Amino acid sequence: MTDDLNSLHIEQEQPFHAEDIERLLDACFGPGRFARSAERLREGNTKVDGLCHVAFLDGNICGAVRFWPICVGRRAGLLLGPLAVRSDLRDRGIGLALMKRSLDMAKQLGHPFVVLVGDLPYYERAGFKRIASSELAFPGPVDPARVLVNELVPGAFRGVQGAVTVPPGTNPTGASQGGETKQEVY
Repeated sequence: MTDDLNSLHIEQEQPFHAEDIERLLDACFGPGRFARSAERLREGNTKVDGLCHVAFLDGNICGAVRFWPICVGRRAGLLLGPLAVRSDLRDRGIGLALMKRSLDMAKQLGHPFVVLVGDLPYYERAGFKRIASSELAFPGPVDPARVLVNELVPGAFRGVQGAVTVPPGTNPTGASQGGETKQEVY
């Protein structure tokens, strides 16, 4: 981050942040965000509150990241997104700081992997890599070159394939009990 971001503060998202986050998402993505395939995985789903973070600069929300429980085939994982940073503050490390905070926490909680649809040159700085998306079936069209994964547990995505869905009986509190990696869903 640059020196002018010394006052950046990141905290867990709280219910009272919702309106400001929605305004930020509208400004960053516009109404077209509701047409994306990833949005189908957020509909009827419950975000993982402990992993969703908000960034503040000089007391104002300047960025936000959210995580959602998903299944890929029979394997439980997370979906990252949206990640949004105010347009006048992009390319200063705010999005990366938000992701790293959340990914570190997800790893500590025992989540095995995180999937997203995004640009590799940006997200690889947070440990994401391109996957063979032909083995995944999203609930709508996605650019295969933009399907990325971060294995929080080494090898956790090996052999994973199938439909990317909202898990049955979604647990909004996060990973399995006792720090064990929850792999099977059914």
